Amino acid sequence: MPLRTGPCEAWPTNLCCEIPEGMEQEDVDRWTLVASQILWGLSGRRLGPCPLTVRPCRRACLDTFPISFQAGVRTGPWVPYISPDGVWRNASVCGCKSDCSCGELCEVRLEGPVYDIVSVDVDGEVLVPEAYRVDSAGLLVRTDGECWPDCQDMAAPPGTEGTFTVEYRVGLPLDEAAVAAVSELTCHFLKGCAPSGSCGCKANRAITRVQRQGVEMEMPDPSLIYAEGRTGLPLVDLWLSVVNPYRLDSPSRAYSPDYKRPRVTTWP
Repeated sequence: MPLRTGPCEAWPTNLCCEIPEGMEQEDVDRWTLVASQILWGLSGRRLGPCPLTVRPCRRACLDTFPISFQAGVRTGPWVPYISPDGVWRNASVCGCKSDCSCGELCEVRLEGPVYDIVSVDVDGEVLVPEAYRVDSAGLLVRTDGECWPDCQDMAAPPGTEGTFTVEYRVGLPLDEAAVAAVSELTCHFLKGCAPSGSCGCKANRAITRVQRQGVEMEMPDPSLIYAEGRTGLPLVDLWLSVVNPYRLDSPSRAYSPDYKRPRVTTWP
């Protein structure tokens, strides 16, 4: 899966604060994106849909055709597994028998988590959504009685004769708790970064204790809060403790020594 450095778009919000006077909508959109980027990283870089286009092909095709890539388009070889007799084998990603099926299932494996399918193009023809489904573990199953191509011409551009292209979105869905968390963080930034703001990005959080006229106030050290992967905002931190209790930096992955990482053309 390509390296993601942030969410592909700002998360939806339901702001529980008034937009400060004098702040333009473009500023609100920018700080919403900043809040989304921060929570995306702190939550383990798994949430939010991001578009991805792949060109599945079975191993036999990869051995025959020259590997050709276009920007954002990749291929995938076989998937290793342990057979019932305890021997490591390679399962083709373009149509294989599963352990719980009485016959052969026409399926391809997509790197997930699969959020939804945008389109499936075979030989330049876009299939209707009723022609396929997605099973767990990112398996795209053909359901219209036909089967996925055994092979495709990687030298041809996607969407032409002899090609097979799947465009989908990857990432976990955002629930109401995620929307509430990003809304609180966005409001925090808006209050502090407004022309008359006194908190958020303009706050002087180096102060941890204040004494004045017999009143003593002690505040937590922000550097310790940030070091723990938290923000100091109650709703945001409660949400982070639920979705990422072990403070993982990224999703866990398993790699096979037989799996060759695909290349992606980034220029021109």
